[in-house]
Amino acid sequence: MTESGNGPLSGVRVVELAGIGPGPFAAMLLADLGADVVRVDRPGGAGLRIDPAYDVTNRNKRSVLVDLKTPDGVAQVLELAERADVLVEGYRPGVAERLGVGPEECLARNPRLVYGRMTGWGQQGPLADTAGHDIGYIAITGALGMIGPPDGPPAIPANLLGDFAGGSLYLVIGVLAALQHARAEGGAGQVVDAAIVDGTAHLTAMIHGMLAAGGWQDRRGANLLDGGTPFYGTYETADGGYMAVGALEKRFYGEFIRLLGIEDEAPGRDDLATWDDLRTAISARFKTRTRAEWTAVFEESDACVAPVLSLREAPQHPHLAARGTFVDHDGITQPAPAPRFSRTPAAVRRPPARPGADTEEIARDWQAPGLLATEPAGPPDTPAVPRRAGQA
Repeated sequence: MTESGNGPLSGVRVVELAGIGPGPFAAMLLADLGADVVRVDRPGGAGLRIDPAYDVTNRNKRSVLVDLKTPDGVAQVLELAERADVLVEGYRPGVAERLGVGPEECLARNPRLVYGRMTGWGQQGPLADTAGHDIGYIAITGALGMIGPPDGPPAIPANLLGDFAGGSLYLVIGVLAALQHARAEGGAGQVVDAAIVDGTAHLTAMIHGMLAAGGWQDRRGANLLDGGTPFYGTYETADGGYMAVGALEKRFYGEFIRLLGIEDEAPGRDDLATWDDLRTAISARFKTRTRAEWTAVFEESDACVAPVLSLREAPQHPHLAARGTFVDHDGITQPAPAPRFSRTPAAVRRPPARPGADTEEIARDWQAPGLLATEPAGPPDTPAVPRRAGQA
């Protein structure tokens, strides 16, 4: 029986050609939603130098080890592609074709296959063949230039904005839309070109509209949603923590300054000439108490104020704990699958896949005997660690 568990994508088969970053995260999301994801790992590893047992982006997947530089390895991937609904790869343009597992070869074997391509620059364009990372992709789209203080350099949002928001999520949207078409009457498979630059630019659509309408200035820290207003930003507390303030609407702002304790002395919020004074008053007041004390003050209010938590603190927040936003699985605290479904709930079913650990199981379930024809050497740089309870 195919390993799919629960989730709305139960029964969908996905082949993931191993990589790092946005490709694996997109495949994890498909796996979280119930798809049977087979990750094709290569000898030597994909490049993320952490113990595979902790690579959460490989949860809910199974793995085979294939050397794509050999004819046998190419034949094994094509055998899987023939039985799959979706294939995801994150190579530079032309690499999959040179290996013999590009769209032409795979679609010839399976005309209804959705072939998802994840790149930073896209399949065409002057930069298509060059190396890159999240920071460069979001830089040229204008997104990075929006983030940070007006008198300082742009702030780097880890690799969340480009790799995962502009990349992974758009790849998943594209794959699911193409899958719907492929399964419709008269439909067929196709290639989905998901470029991080395209997705990140798309995320700025609302801002471009505001810019065209004169409601957004093309510089940092001068607008409603980028810290330009004193009632939408972060403020340091007495103990060095921070509180996030998002009191945009007037009634929420009224609640905010009342609970902050500056209702009688705060300058008017509608007079831009007094915003520096208002920011100073808010800042000074926040520094009179600790983050925990201010959290208690604003708790369950409509002031739109929240503590800025660290990654380790976030799972303990009462609201997130009540919703089960984070889960503990196989000894790792990690975000739970999202979004949520009333009839087909998703779940963390399996720990991160270990390279090559599931070859026999996949060969049986997918009826792909060619996977057992050869046994490539395991990745030499993968740490040898004992499996924990519950590992596949």
